[in-house]
Amino acid sequence: MTLALIAGAGALPAALAASLPARPFVAAMEGFAPEGLALDLSFRIERLYPFFNALHEAGVTQVAFAGAVRRPRLDPALFDPATAQIVPRLMHTLAQGDDATLREVIALFEEEGFAVTGAAEIAPALVPGEGLLAGSLTPRDQADAARASAIAEALGRVDVGQGCVVAQGICLATETIAGTDAMLAQVATLPEGLRPPAQAGKGLLYKAPKPLQDRRIDLPALGPATVAAAAKAGLGGIAWEAGGVICLDQDAMKAAADAAGLFLWARKA
Repeated sequence: MTLALIAGAGALPAALAASLPARPFVAAMEGFAPEGLALDLSFRIERLYPFFNALHEAGVTQVAFAGAVRRPRLDPALFDPATAQIVPRLMHTLAQGDDATLREVIALFEEEGFAVTGAAEIAPALVPGEGLLAGSLTPRDQADAARASAIAEALGRVDVGQGCVVAQGICLATETIAGTDAMLAQVATLPEGLRPPAQAGKGLLYKAPKPLQDRRIDLPALGPATVAAAAKAGLGGIAWEAGGVICLDQDAMKAAADAAGLFLWARKA
């Protein structure tokens, strides 16, 4: 199979491409080019079917998605006739939230005959299984992770976000459309009166896929920058659902965690 990587912004697409035995065909939506990865093709949603045709002409039979995108502003003047016919379908799913939209994206590619695969399938080394990657855990950390897992699941079921911050059982922040970095920056500015005393446990960042999402697309991702942001936020570590989160440059993540005194824990769901 010839694989196309449908890339978004950020470092994930390049990391995923580097982990593969052969360079994939790389395409990205205009305005969301990945870092450090040359494009073979860019496209617009308004011309989705010409994009499909270009993939077929390139011999692509399999696609994988990686990287961040936001909902683009559509220009009605750019629609080709075939794509224009599915505008009502697209608008209906957009109104239902991110999970419904991503499932619809997968369905459109599959209807065109492309096999859709996930990062965990083509690059399993990027998705750690259960285990402690750095630091050590206390019973308080384990309790906070269990509490955070329950909160993240509840958020995910209503399609809000993929993570939260919990300290001593108290939810300090939840992830929204602004993302993990914004959430951690918010925690870093919380006044002491809103945080429990650090002596009893600094708390943690927790990340997990949404319960109802298709895991072939939009898996949560962590990297060295996340570790640095968690340390700046005054947290004791990062926990995530084992097998459900992409970890970029794990050696650098471990080194950063060791330097900051943080734990990294892939927790069994």
